[in-house]
Amino acid sequence: MPVADTKGQEPQNAATVLMVRPARFGPNPQTAASNAFQQASGGSLGIGQHAAVLAEFDALAGALQRAGVEVLIVADTPEPAKPDAIFPNNWVSFHRDGTVTLYPLLAPNRRWERREEIIEQVAREGSFRVSRLVDLSHRETEQKYLEGTGSLVLDRAHRVAYACTSPRTDLDVLGEFAQQLDYELMTFEALDGAGRAVYHTNVLMAIGAGFAVVCGESIANPEHRTAVFAKLRATGHDIVDISLRQMGEFAGNVLELAPRKGNLIALSTSALHSFEPAQRRMLESHAELKPVSIPNVERFGGGGVRCMLAEIHLPKRAQDTHVAGA
Repeated sequence: MPVADTKGQEPQNAATVLMVRPARFGPNPQTAASNAFQQASGGSLGIGQHAAVLAEFDALAGALQRAGVEVLIVADTPEPAKPDAIFPNNWVSFHRDGTVTLYPLLAPNRRWERREEIIEQVAREGSFRVSRLVDLSHRETEQKYLEGTGSLVLDRAHRVAYACTSPRTDLDVLGEFAQQLDYELMTFEALDGAGRAVYHTNVLMAIGAGFAVVCGESIANPEHRTAVFAKLRATGHDIVDISLRQMGEFAGNVLELAPRKGNLIALSTSALHSFEPAQRRMLESHAELKPVSIPNVERFGGGGVRCMLAEIHLPKRAQDTHVAGA
């Protein structure tokens, strides 16, 4: 397949996202040990609770569509059970040069989420061109993991990948990602209030075109914290420094998108309510805030709005152009 062209600058924000409507959502005992945000360790949800999760999913998809975001919705398959299928950003990322990247996942029952037909549906329904596949999933045989844009917070415009190391984010796989996609790495350790490793970088950090939300308090090494903040400022980002408490309310788990009507920041209502007035004003100076209530997803899945969205940066194709299979 063609080698990716990384010379052109990639816009930070996408106009299109992938969402996977869950069939068997619920607490995942295989991820509970490393995800302190998940408040239930196992067991399936009742019919009413699952219906509430689907309502939250539909509310987020609808809010984004009404705001002008193109939302490509794929249905999860009931078998095998995939309790975290609602979080597709962990297994796939889509890039401006036509690259699709697949990632190694820690939990065996999450690996079933990587479905070739989803990538094919994205390319077909969105008229996107896929020209290269970077498959890092082979690292699962080495018990080394990198969970997509959960593990990676990408400054796409400046080719910088921020990542906190954890059982879900391995330095060797980070290096392979950086080499394959031509990214500079900024790595650090991050801890929650109980001293546990933060499982995914995207719960403590988000990067928009002109702002960054960061939980500086969670970055364990003061020198690393200084380096992260310095890099963000050098790349032109206003910093919203959130607390550990705010991180626990998913304030770091937000995503800026760029529909035709103007940029927006997708976030949960719990995240919105956690921001201090000055922080909220800073965010609103960059984009419209688009909050959606997803308490069941946050509680039982341990992920937020950003986790539910895999942004699609793939180039559009001409109608008569053959789409390369993934």
